[in-house]
Amino acid sequence: MSHPSQFALLKKRRFLPFFVTQSLGAFNDNLFKQSLILAILYKLSLGGDGSLLVNVCALLFILPFFLFSALAGQFGEKYAKDALIRLIKLAEVLIMAIGAAGFLYNQLWMMLLALFAMGTHSALFGPVKYSILPQALREEELVGGNGLVEMGTFLAILAGTIGAGVMMSVHDYAPVVATAVVAVAVLGYLASRAIPRAAASTPELQLQWNIFSQTWATLRMGLNQTPAVSRSIVGNSWFWFVGAIYLTQIPAYAQEWMHGDETVVTLILTLFSVGIAIGSLLCERLSGRKVEIGLVPFGSFGLTLFGLLWWWHSGDIPAGVVAYDWLALLGMSKAWWILLSILGLGVFGGFYIVPLYALIQSRTPEHQRARVIAANNILNALFMVVSAIVTILLLSLAKLTIPQLFLVVSLLNIAVNTYIFRIVPEFSMRFMIWLLSHSMYRVEHRDLEKIPDEGAALLVCNHVSFVDALLIGGAVRRPIRFVMYYKIYRLPVLNFIFRTAGTIPIAGRSEDPVIYEQAFERIAAYLADGELVCIFPEGKLTTDGEIDEFKGGLMRILERTPVPVIPMALQGLWGSFFSRDPAKGWFHRLWSRVTLVAGSALPVEAVEPALLRERVSKLRGAAR
Repeated sequence: MSHPSQFALLKKRRFLPFFVTQSLGAFNDNLFKQSLILAILYKLSLGGDGSLLVNVCALLFILPFFLFSALAGQFGEKYAKDALIRLIKLAEVLIMAIGAAGFLYNQLWMMLLALFAMGTHSALFGPVKYSILPQALREEELVGGNGLVEMGTFLAILAGTIGAGVMMSVHDYAPVVATAVVAVAVLGYLASRAIPRAAASTPELQLQWNIFSQTWATLRMGLNQTPAVSRSIVGNSWFWFVGAIYLTQIPAYAQEWMHGDETVVTLILTLFSVGIAIGSLLCERLSGRKVEIGLVPFGSFGLTLFGLLWWWHSGDIPAGVVAYDWLALLGMSKAWWILLSILGLGVFGGFYIVPLYALIQSRTPEHQRARVIAANNILNALFMVVSAIVTILLLSLAKLTIPQLFLVVSLLNIAVNTYIFRIVPEFSMRFMIWLLSHSMYRVEHRDLEKIPDEGAALLVCNHVSFVDALLIGGAVRRPIRFVMYYKIYRLPVLNFIFRTAGTIPIAGRSEDPVIYEQAFERIAAYLADGELVCIFPEGKLTTDGEIDEFKGGLMRILERTPVPVIPMALQGLWGSFFSRDPAKGWFHRLWSRVTLVAGSALPVEAVEPALLRERVSKLRGAAR
């Protein structure tokens, strides 16, 4: 089926005002922060160490995430999110008025106070920002919405950084900066007034005001979620650890290793930000409009690969008589490898971060969602502080060069994500399914919305190849428990995926009565828990492409646990690589076009094997 692009959300009132509000907030954060840093370094007569004050600025902005994220998570659940956003954006106007006065009257303390307050504003906004999306968007829109938010955030950060440089280059910069930051804050507040109602998820929540105990309690809540959610929080924070190291080293790297001027710094930041925007937007198409955590290992692989390429090609650019500008570098073939590596890092960073955010949102209970996101923000801030400490230790004490630091980060990325994927093998399983359905097969879906979003159901499908379960599991948004012949279940490599997915091996009653009886016990337990179970009633792979007789085992399942039955059919899989058709050549078996189609649910009292076989046959049609 054709679906509207994620950009269609930008026409919806339930998304556009929020998108504009959060993008303007990210833009203003960086516009003010970067203007303050440039003022300290180049404009203000302070008589002290400017670099020390720059580090103080970084601390003042990040500190509120430790202090107030736990409180922000509670606010995000107790109060209506739309009203909370408007209150936070109104506070931004007052904060920016203080910052503007600091610039106009050359008062550093007022600028630093405003910076701390803006950090507080961002800490309060974060949990609301991500917890409102599942309320405003449908499930199939969640990945696309997150992709747009990440795109908007990183492009806003880039625009704010560049805008600050442009404004600070003006001779009489103070009125320009003061007017801009207040004007953007006012625009953000006006945009927030159009955000539709988003009701409180837990209005009865009792607020806990003890910052330290509640921060610890919030962290524990986040990390005590299901392994998939808790490790997604760790993976999300790891991304910010890696990103913070790369972003903080870009100015020095551009000067020392690319022999460039300030325009080269802007070029690198632009490539990195645009790369993340591209990767974030591509997530919806690559994930098939569902939360596809199989993209996370793909993104992790790219982060390592392009990090290693960046390290490998560093030092290729010879020093010039004068510093290169960005146009000069674009004319050098050796610079292109570095620039492509930076762009690749951004693209695969988008593949990595967007599914993690979407998974945290979709699998966290609504009454805890804002606090879990607050825990994520606390851990993000902690990882960013640790990244600064690690950078200092490696560059100052271990005497590593910046490219060697990038090498260490790339190798650490392998270790950290291996840990995450080992604890939660679902990531690796979904990656293998995603890879299969995007490499050897071109999979299309029809009428899968007939599969219920909640509640138990029995799915029945024709059995054409050894990877039927993988193709179906990759197409349906809900987890499915498959029943399959135990010898297929034990196939090397595929067995890892089947075990991780909770697949149920079954044997013939006369072949292995123990496996046979255990299979029906597990099927009944899964259905009783409200899960989807998929069986292949033929009991074996087709050897001629036709649909064989349906066995009576499905009736035994329904007698014990009466649930709706949904017929499905795989079209075009006969003759593919993993089918048993010997007639087709190797090339024809690759890139097979496969369609999975679902039919309307049958009430349990209407089900009989012959009727069900007839329904599946009609769904499959002539396309074997």
